[in-house]
Amino acid sequence: MRPASTTAAVELRELTKRFGDVPANAGVNLRVEPGSIHAIIGENGAGKSTAMKLLYGIYHPDSGEIFVDGKPRLWRSPSDAIACGLGMVHQHFMLAGPHTALDNILLGAEPVRWGWLNRPAALKKLESLASQYGLLVDWRCPVEELSVGVQQRVEILKLLYRDARVLILDEPTGVLTPQETNNLFRNLRQMRDEGKTILLVTHKLKEVMALADRVTVFRAGRVAGEALTSETDAQGLANLMVGRKVALKQEAPTAQSRGGSAVEAEGLGLAGASGNRRKLADVSLNVQCGEIVGLAGVEGNGQAELLQALLHPAEPACRTTGCVKILGLDVTTWDASRIRQLGVAVIPEDRQKEGLLAERPLRENFLLGLQRQPDFNSAGFLKFNNLSEAVAVSIKDYDIRPAKLDLHAGKLSGGNQQKLIIAREFHRKPKVLIAAQPTRGVDVGAIEFIHRRILRARDEGVGILLISSDLDEVLALSDRILVIYEGRIAGEFSRGQVSEMELGLKMGGS
Repeated sequence: MRPASTTAAVELRELTKRFGDVPANAGVNLRVEPGSIHAIIGENGAGKSTAMKLLYGIYHPDSGEIFVDGKPRLWRSPSDAIACGLGMVHQHFMLAGPHTALDNILLGAEPVRWGWLNRPAALKKLESLASQYGLLVDWRCPVEELSVGVQQRVEILKLLYRDARVLILDEPTGVLTPQETNNLFRNLRQMRDEGKTILLVTHKLKEVMALADRVTVFRAGRVAGEALTSETDAQGLANLMVGRKVALKQEAPTAQSRGGSAVEAEGLGLAGASGNRRKLADVSLNVQCGEIVGLAGVEGNGQAELLQALLHPAEPACRTTGCVKILGLDVTTWDASRIRQLGVAVIPEDRQKEGLLAERPLRENFLLGLQRQPDFNSAGFLKFNNLSEAVAVSIKDYDIRPAKLDLHAGKLSGGNQQKLIIAREFHRKPKVLIAAQPTRGVDVGAIEFIHRRILRARDEGVGILLISSDLDEVLALSDRILVIYEGRIAGEFSRGQVSEMELGLKMGGS
């Protein structure tokens, strides 16, 4: 990191933003030195993402000031921020799948010469940047056919092509293998050493300690503390984030007793959209009651299709082959509703698309899938008081914030949305749990809680299929680990039999 400058690359002064009566940021002060990697961490709903969106012009502050290179800035839109040298890579990539990598990078910044699109000049500049930072990309390939790691390179090249000097990265390693993460870190250090400033929004304290020069902790919409990473540790940061001591790693002894098969798949296959490319190919697995089986893999290697085949095997659009059994029953011809009635709980891969109705209140979202339960239904009539009481108890037990039954689910932070889904699914008292990315975008305090709840369910005899791209999570919780690569099971390991780096190699096809 360069010596502290009298002029900050970015500075926020008393920045405040409210959404209705909910204060997302309340007098935030943040200073980021030029030529540094500065991590921003905090609990879900702590205000860190809001602060970055204010900095990038997505939101407008209610009060306070934004300074870039020592000058006050008032953005009308992200275009103003981009013109001033800022760039942002969002947690969910902003790419047009059918279009080539080159077209995605040029979109909105098309080079024009005499009224014509000057692709050769753009390609020359991009090839120079790709060579300089080791961000190799097939320019003519549609991005939907690129691996997740290469898609991220496209996003970073978009910023570099626009001459961004300040890069904001939101959860940049959430879908990367350890090897891809190491490559990303090497590139970010090189950018820092060449004078660029990087703001890293993340929940992964191990990465903060490995990469960042300085870290700022948000809590309850304010800055709770700041430190050089050389003068702190992960445990101290976790405690500061949550306001109490946090167990960063759950103790998960191997399951002692098993009571029959919870989930069994034999020879599962699933055709792609064209009908000739297999998304799943001869996948077989077995999860016992009272056991956690972790499925590790880079996103896009068949995890979503496996969920589809397990939970919707009879849908004609699935074109599923093979056999699925739940609790010993052949459910290959069953619909999803009938399968769920067996006692199957599901934490979906995409909480916003598959787990919630964003424009409906928490109370109604909690009811989804539970409408027929006797607790909430009497002769076809909703027991409204029972529902409200159950939601209020779950909000308290799962620490969902803000604790407002009538608040629309879309107003919650991502982590609180996740806790709402988990509260609902565990209210089923399930016999089988299929958990896909259960702690994605969730802070360390919530991760601790969710992991404890999953382990308790296993100890109560629930059979759990854990699908996660977080290798720390897979290694910490799983009794057995399967690796999926290009729609096939590429390896199987018992607890303690494999390292994170070895898993990463398997995930990458080695």
